[in-house]
Amino acid sequence: MTPAWPWIAVAALGAYHGIDPSMGWLFAVALGLQERRRSKVIWALGPIALGHLVSIAAVVAIIGGLRLFFAIDLLRPIGAAALILFGLFRFIWPRAHPRWVAMRVNAPELALWSFLMASAHGAGLMLFPILIGMTPNSPHAHHMAAGHAHTVAQAIAVVLVHTGAMIAVTGAIAITVYEWVGLAILRSAWINLDTIWASALIAAGVLSLAI
Repeated sequence: MTPAWPWIAVAALGAYHGIDPSMGWLFAVALGLQERRRSKVIWALGPIALGHLVSIAAVVAIIGGLRLFFAIDLLRPIGAAALILFGLFRFIWPRAHPRWVAMRVNAPELALWSFLMASAHGAGLMLFPILIGMTPNSPHAHHMAAGHAHTVAQAIAVVLVHTGAMIAVTGAIAITVYEWVGLAILRSAWINLDTIWASALIAAGVLSLAI
């Protein structure tokens, strides 16, 4: 049985992405303010969640596919190196993410923007150490078909838990900012989430080698 901590980590990473304004809530609030209605803020959450989910699912699928053909001992240093290098990249070029030319977007465009933003931030890559940790190390694969089915179900659950936590936090912040706080908070009090995220990527890469 998989312990609880990987699922807590998956949800925590999703919640962190929800806090980051560049991952969606700022866009949702801007759309709501533009049209002067809260329903537009809520409408934006659907495409934002879909784009994030597809980005995460793509990375999880790639990692899951690689686990079928390569040993964990080989994948671990490769994934760790990718995390560390991507973290360094985010440190050097923290603003290297997609720019959107207009705030008036339809649902497919908003979903595409969310997908590109999550991919550019390495959101799915951060799940690598957790997914590797969920992989059973037992050499006795007497039930390969059942094992593969469990792996697929586990991967789907990871994507859903992560995206669910992300969009729950995104929605809560978006509604709060729209209704009561206002965008002035970004000018008066905010922390550098890009630096924190780059540090977290590097730390995850180091930890995946150490653990």
